[in-house]
Formats: sequence, C-alpha cells, structure tokens
Amino acid sequence: MTIASHDYIRDPDAIYAASFAAIREDADLSGIPADMQDVALRVAHAIGDTAAIEDLVWSKNASEAGCSALANGAPVIVDARMLADGVIRRALPSDNRVICTLGLGNVKGNAARGETTRSAAAVDLWENFLEGAVVVIGNAPTALFRLLEGIGNGWPRPALIIGMPVGYVGAAESKEVLIKTAPTPFIALRGRRGGSAVAAATINALARSATAQS
Repeated sequence: MTIASHDYIRDPDAIYAASFAAIREDADLSGIPADMQDVALRVAHAIGDTAAIEDLVWSKNASEAGCSALANGAPVIVDARMLADGVIRRALPSDNRVICTLGLGNVKGNAARGETTRSAAAVDLWENFLEGAVVVIGNAPTALFRLLEGIGNGWPRPALIIGMPVGYVGAAESKEVLIKTAPTPFIALRGRRGGSAVAAATINALARSATAQS
C-alpha cells in the first residue's frame, strides 16, 4: 500500500501567518480595544471560528490588570493540568509560577466528603495563592462557581479572572455570574464554548503583551 502525497503547507511559520491573516480577513475587530485584539484573535484561532469573538466579554482595564500582574511576578492559577501544560512558560514575563492543585492527594477525598467535584475541591486550596494572582479557568464550571463563592465569602481577590469553562451543564451560567458580579477584572467567553486550549490562548496572549510592554 502506498500513501498518496498531498499538497499542503508544511512550514510552521507559513501556517501561523496564513492562519492569522485569514482570521483578520474574516473577523470584525473594529469594536475591540487595541489591548484586547490579540486576545480576540487567539480565541478565534483556538476555537477555529471567528464567530467566537462575538461571545468574548471583558471588564474595563482587564488586559491592563492581567499584564501588570504578570509583569510583577503574579502566579497563574489554573483549574486543569491540560491548561497548565498549555501555558507557554517562555512567554511569561517574570518566570511566573503556574499553580494547578487538581492532582494533589487530598483533593479526591475532600470532594467526596463535600459531595462536590474534584475541580471545586481543588479551588478550596487556592486561597493562600489568590491575592493579586491571575486565575484561568478553562475546564470546570464548578471551579468558577466555587471561586466566586469563595471571593464572596472573603477570600483574597485575584488581579484577573479568565473564565472560560466548557460544557453543557453550568458553563454558560457560571460565566454569567462572573460577568454580572464582576468581583475582579475579568475576561470571559459567553455560552457553552471554552476549554483548556482557548483559556491557554488567552493567558498566552496577555503574557506576550506583558513581555512586550516590559
């Protein structure tokens, strides 16, 4: 059996350039502030659909708050290992620590005792790291709900929350709570879409911006 040869772009730089040229041609970025345009482009790239830009929402000065926190060495707290792996470490401006507590040994037992998800139980271990941090949630709606509950009950406030959990149960609802309560600056993707790839793309965009500004 022979494998047919197909004509396709192989050069990674050419693929990158062609991808973002296509997004810019297809997307309407006229209503997006300059400091959020790279985030918007990378959200569309990660999802493979420029229509996702229409669901992207943010609070005033969200990009500035995230970039400043990263430049000052704030940790990046994430809800999933896949998301942690998607953070480009070399792009972080201050060798920022990336924290994921989901795999810690006591999380599974805590979740069972609390009759909640492991993702929510993992968030209970964030309290000591939250002050001034950048929080990125790209997997579990229960993680975002639990974070918002904790902040409402007096937990330290992060510098920025990137809320992009994915799914059919609770994802859209958790993001709407974030948007409506806005306990801190935030970037969110409305609706059921989200996930580790798009959340990682967002924090990586902010990291690049922070590095460029430093």
